[in-house]
Amino acid sequence: MHAQSSPPVVAAPAVVLSLACAGSFVVVLDATIVSVALPAVRAELGFDPVALSWVVNAYTLVFAGFLLLGGRLADLLGQRAMFMLGMGLFTAARLAGGLTGSAEQLLIARAVQGFGGALLMPVTLSLLTTTFTEPGRRARALGTWSAVGAVGAASGPVIGGVLTQWAGWRWVFFVSVPVGVLAVAVAAAVLPGRSTAGAPARLYVIGAVLATAGLGALVYAVMQASARDTLPPLLGSLALLGIFLLHQAKWAADPLLPLEVFRLRSVSSGNLVMFLLGLGFFASPVLLSLYLQDVHGYSPLQAGLAYLPIGFAMFCGAQTAGALSVRLGNRRAAVLCCLLGGAGFAGVAALIGVHASYLSSVQLPGILLGFGTAAAFTPITISATGGVPPRHNGLAAGLLNTVRQTSGAIGLAALTAAIAWEPGAEALAHGYAVAFTASAACLAVAAGVAALAMPRR
Repeated sequence: MHAQSSPPVVAAPAVVLSLACAGSFVVVLDATIVSVALPAVRAELGFDPVALSWVVNAYTLVFAGFLLLGGRLADLLGQRAMFMLGMGLFTAARLAGGLTGSAEQLLIARAVQGFGGALLMPVTLSLLTTTFTEPGRRARALGTWSAVGAVGAASGPVIGGVLTQWAGWRWVFFVSVPVGVLAVAVAAAVLPGRSTAGAPARLYVIGAVLATAGLGALVYAVMQASARDTLPPLLGSLALLGIFLLHQAKWAADPLLPLEVFRLRSVSSGNLVMFLLGLGFFASPVLLSLYLQDVHGYSPLQAGLAYLPIGFAMFCGAQTAGALSVRLGNRRAAVLCCLLGGAGFAGVAALIGVHASYLSSVQLPGILLGFGTAAAFTPITISATGGVPPRHNGLAAGLLNTVRQTSGAIGLAALTAAIAWEPGAEALAHGYAVAFTASAACLAVAAGVAALAMPRR
């Protein structure tokens, strides 16, 4: 029997936008809010120093590995089902993390949370691309979505510091639970079921296993970059991803990743520019926070508050990006914004030091890098998800989010390794300057690739 078809999304666009932004906010917030609470978690649950990093890594590994699968499932099972499943799992795991009584239970909850986030994040983007079809409205909606994500990233350290200091580390997990419960209830009420035409497509298990294992091994290899055993998982990831691509091209009747999407110039170029942007940008909140603490002696809460002007600039950049993309076109807007972000990173690299003031070395160039990079996400996202057949909207969203997450993990590992962890503030300041110079170079290359490869409109 064929499933009954359902009409396209009929919920008010503002409600759809609110749901998409709520999903993006809680996922992005989690990337920064938990790290502040790690010392308190270690003290209460008895983590050893090596295992403590897996409070973050367990989430990152599963999240990155399942993003591509999450995007494809959104196309096959429908947006309502995947939003409710992803948000429901994410919220339940957050609640379990706050209630946990042991280190092992917390790590399991974090892994489940990563899986829920991987199912949720692609559908937040595909909801917007299917609801807002007019280019101007789509650009403004994606700008708002990006701006909310920027707020989540910037506010995470501040909220985490306040909650950990005044309410206890468990509230770092509890804080987003009400948002998740409300979002699931609204999605159940307003989003329609899956729309099908003919027999439902099949999801080949082999492709899903190969993609998830390959991406997971790649992110694990990056996270272990400073260890001696990084080569085996790296080679394993390359082998698995190579077999995955061969399987998708030759053997899969309904592939998890139909390779013909890369024939679209907008998709291939948009994902390449996003990868380069992610390499340089996604490590910056962590690096700036560590620089202020390691070199200038800031507390975690002070470092979080010091990042707020940059976060506000990111919000303004994301809000401006929609109109800028419509006026200039995606290619020119991406080039301009990447150049602005690169100039901000170059300013930080040139001005930071032991005796440098926060205002001149971090805040002012940081505002430029925050505005430019956050504004760049909208035209790149429009390009990477534009012109895709409706049946592949979730796939395009999952692919782009996979590229973002993987590039962020690689960038953080590579830029952290570029810092010479030698005693003395002078040596540390020089190491951070090298890392921010590398970030500026990544943004400059991203601008060049955008200028040469992205379509004009």
